[in-house]
Amino acid sequence: MTAPSEITTRLTGFAAALRSHGIRIGTGETVDAARALAALGFADRERLREGLAATLLHGTGQRQVFDPVFDLYFPQRVGAPAAERGGEPEDRDDLRDRLAAALAANDPALLGRLAAEAVDGFGGYGSSPGSDGWSSYQTLDRLRPQTLLARVRDGVRAGSGGAAFADRLLDDEIRRRIEAFRAMVAAEARRRVAERRGREEIARRAVAPTADRVDFLFAGKAQLAELRRTVQPLARKLATRLAARRRRAARGSIDLRRTLRGSLSTGGVPMRPVLRRRRPVRPELVLLCDVSGSVSGFSDFTMLLVQALHDQFSKVRVFAFVNRIDEVTRLLVHGAADPEGLGARIRAEATLTGWHGSSDYGLALGEFAERHDAAVGPRTTVFVLGDARTNMSDPNLPALRHIAERARRVYWLNPEQRSQWGTGDSAAPEYAELVEMHECRNARQLGELVTRLLPV
Repeated sequence: MTAPSEITTRLTGFAAALRSHGIRIGTGETVDAARALAALGFADRERLREGLAATLLHGTGQRQVFDPVFDLYFPQRVGAPAAERGGEPEDRDDLRDRLAAALAANDPALLGRLAAEAVDGFGGYGSSPGSDGWSSYQTLDRLRPQTLLARVRDGVRAGSGGAAFADRLLDDEIRRRIEAFRAMVAAEARRRVAERRGREEIARRAVAPTADRVDFLFAGKAQLAELRRTVQPLARKLATRLAARRRRAARGSIDLRRTLRGSLSTGGVPMRPVLRRRRPVRPELVLLCDVSGSVSGFSDFTMLLVQALHDQFSKVRVFAFVNRIDEVTRLLVHGAADPEGLGARIRAEATLTGWHGSSDYGLALGEFAERHDAAVGPRTTVFVLGDARTNMSDPNLPALRHIAERARRVYWLNPEQRSQWGTGDSAAPEYAELVEMHECRNARQLGELVTRLLPV
């Protein structure tokens, strides 16, 4: 059996790896996980997986990180006697025969053991003892489980006593089982690489981040859809933080003159500080959003977040641009129930381009300063959302300076890495001399910036 010290090391390393991916795990959750592990043991790995997930996770969206990290730290045969951990296949045909039978029987435990045998026998590469590495692609290329469909279909029908099945439904089910086996092989190969190179490194590099840590500029459709689903929970969290800041701000700072006057009755000791009472005012907010190219995902998400936070502001106005600028506040309000179609609706109904379709910050900022000057006043906080890439056109710094002079604050949120500012056609350094520019690459950074930068 695995030594208790090794199990403790695995569990604490597992919790640390999850924390490194942004999952909040404290001492209490780790202790609960240790108790769950002691109660569940290693006999049923899937039950152990669910037990640890129940004690460590705070939402189903974190499973996309939890499951692959669990496979690294608690692979198929951890906790099994040493005699059960080895075992290479006698030959490829023998393993394919046993795999077909296991797929027909739909036995996950047996499939897991066969995945380990397959990687043992066919996944290693290199010349050093025990292999230099392990490859799931090489394993599956040699084993070719996808070619077993007909054989598995016959096995399922034989096992059911000849009962009639719809061929299409049965084939879909068999393909699902084969894909599950392929995932087991990939997890086993990844686990072996982690054992050689260090589980911490593989967990950091090979496990996909949670949606709130994915860079806006590199997020795919599925990740952007997942982000949109997090808008409402994130908005509730940010609203709570903003309300707490306003309560603290409402108490005001110490009025030194009145405090010293009041201390005369206590011999000059200021026993009762007198605070300057202030009346918190909800800010007006203006968003200027670049909706061109890959930046559009960042702008769309931010617009949705601000719409969900609308109760925190006295007035919100949203403007979108590519090289022309147009107000889209009405579209945002009407489209609150349909976040998936927000970007397409803005591009279809707003006037965002002129004679060319490339982004032009100079033209857009100039048009805003000329046509929408009244939208900005001494109570207005302006957020500019975009990568500041001007396509070699004039950045029109006077227009941004004019906006900054009229507004209470102007912040620029840039989804590019700071190291990319000023490269190529980026005018970020020039704009950053006029207004505060902040790197904002993912939803986590956006939430922190919104909480910190919004006035109270």
